[in-house]
Amino acid sequence: MITRRDFLSAGGIVVVLVNDLEAQESGGRRGRRGFGRPMPKAVSAWLHIGEDGAITAYTGKVEVGQNSRTSLTQAVAEELRVKPPAIGMIMGDTYLTPFDMGTFGSMTTPQMWPQMRKAAAAAREMLVDLAAQKWKVDRASVRVADGRVRNGSRSAGFGELTHGQKLTCTITASEALTAATEWKVAGTSVPKVNARAMVTGAHKYAYDMKRPGMLYGKVAYPPSFGAKLVSLEASAAEKMPGVKVVHEEDFVGVAAADPETAERALAALKAQWNPLAAETNSRDVYEYFKKHAESGPPAGVQLTPYTVAYIAHTPLEPRAAVAEWSSDGKLTVWTGTQRPFGVRDELVQHFGLAEDHVHVFMPDTGSGYGGKHTGETAIEAARLAKAAGHPVKRNWTRQEEMTWAYFRPGALIEVGGTVNPDGSIASWDFHSYNPGGAGLASPYEIANRREQEHRTRTPLRQGSYRALAATAHNFVRESYMDELAHSIGMDPLEFRLKNAKNERLRAAIQAAADKFGWKTRRKMASQSGVNSSVTGFGISAGFEKGGYFGCCVEIAVTNGTVKVVRVVEAFECGAIVNPEHLHNQVEGAIIMGLGGALFEHIDFAENKIITNRLSRYRVPRFADVPKIESVLLDRKDIVSAGAGETPIMGIAPAVGNAIFDATGQRIRKLPMAPNGIGGAANASAAAVL
Repeated sequence: MITRRDFLSAGGIVVVLVNDLEAQESGGRRGRRGFGRPMPKAVSAWLHIGEDGAITAYTGKVEVGQNSRTSLTQAVAEELRVKPPAIGMIMGDTYLTPFDMGTFGSMTTPQMWPQMRKAAAAAREMLVDLAAQKWKVDRASVRVADGRVRNGSRSAGFGELTHGQKLTCTITASEALTAATEWKVAGTSVPKVNARAMVTGAHKYAYDMKRPGMLYGKVAYPPSFGAKLVSLEASAAEKMPGVKVVHEEDFVGVAAADPETAERALAALKAQWNPLAAETNSRDVYEYFKKHAESGPPAGVQLTPYTVAYIAHTPLEPRAAVAEWSSDGKLTVWTGTQRPFGVRDELVQHFGLAEDHVHVFMPDTGSGYGGKHTGETAIEAARLAKAAGHPVKRNWTRQEEMTWAYFRPGALIEVGGTVNPDGSIASWDFHSYNPGGAGLASPYEIANRREQEHRTRTPLRQGSYRALAATAHNFVRESYMDELAHSIGMDPLEFRLKNAKNERLRAAIQAAADKFGWKTRRKMASQSGVNSSVTGFGISAGFEKGGYFGCCVEIAVTNGTVKVVRVVEAFECGAIVNPEHLHNQVEGAIIMGLGGALFEHIDFAENKIITNRLSRYRVPRFADVPKIESVLLDRKDIVSAGAGETPIMGIAPAVGNAIFDATGQRIRKLPMAPNGIGGAANASAAAVL
């Protein structure tokens, strides 16, 4: 096992961060392993400058396609005054990086990005001190530029100044950072780090990992959720050459020298299971939420119900892990996860190991969207590897990913409100069952408001998904905003501006509307070329996790089929770290959001997932992608916020409002058009309850 000490033994500058980071990252959800754990008082080094001049930065954050490796590299390069290729970034390694709760909640930019800048700025000032001492000059005459420390005609590389010294400095919360208006590397479209290796296939993901002598593992899952193993006949599989069968209580798995043999061995197992009686199904689940809620709105309140289906994360790379045990009982796991330290804690607890006997390393993984917080494959691989005495790779299939992973929560949301003749909202009542509390509060100015989360039971395993509950809440809120606007004959844009007092929210709404041409939208409608098409326009807005957006869409409805033709989304998240990557985040979120808006949903019955493969589960395709225009509002006077989640929230309500504009039909459910709109396919949530 490689240790931090091995990396730092050559000398150089070590920058250590003290407790201001602990105050920022020690919060979080409770009741799940790894959350709520305080930061260690002595945090490992964030930055190392070797005597050869090599610069290595360390972070517990991980890369899941959101370009955090690039943005964090920019942070270090900006403050050290070097070019980005000079920075080596080690991420998500529980032996080499500082403890981190995980990569979630769009927190890399607001939390980790400034911390990496502080570490680099402290190192830069130490280099200035070293040069001033060496050259016996006033430190005010020393500057750092282009990867060198300079004073007049003299200059030295970083390694020349460290010269084998192992020095430690402490970062304070008041560390001087470069103003956003002065950025040279940050704030520019630095290309994605390792991009060439990724597109050529040279870069290795968790699914690609191999170890000497490695076996391939498969696990026998029950035929339905909650079923208990009654008996197992494994003799046929055990007779296969090189096959190891593992049976520990309800856990049954096999390991073999190749995936094909492992698959045959799994098929040879004869297991009997005792099923658990199903409590509900995907059609009746909204009644189930209401029935099992801990609380509800006051009696007699008139509310309109909306529903939101469970959906799957469908990451490009399903969950994967390789586990290897050493002869002294230590465990190393390579796995695709958003929480390497959380997975380490799960392994520690499951196997009863000391924390320093478990090393979890996260190779970059093919997307997460909040779906890779837990360590199922890591534990499965480790159980099989321990029994087999060899490293074991455990890669989930697409069907396993879409059956046994957790889902975005389904939701029942009830909303009501009244509006004054001048367009100001007089009252607002909002009640949410099951999705969670994210984005519950309206960003509009409403004096008389009640917004409540009602906890209830869920029949399916559920967890984080891009933007959490904020997508469901914003769909309902922005749809009902349109309902209120139409109830008094007011333009939906003007209605939002009337009730939006926050200047950042207003700016995002106006920027989207201006770029879209909202006021002249009827004249600017695209020509679909189909005589039976009807065109509609919709708008939405919102705020979450430090980001504000306005979203306008144009749709065409042809024989009940909804086609999103054009999307304009304005987004503001403070000072922009990387414009090109931010465009990618906004546009990717819009495309992903189209799936949940129009057709993605989990069908389940009798404790079984019916939509358990991509042939049964519709995700956005190239033909679904509209013309997308992202408008970025760069606020260099405001600290940078994350952008991985918030932009997904605008598309569903904007499309729903456009459908109403085109057809007069108000669809109060997600997805809105899995089989087109009209007739039974357009049944509102009111018909469900």
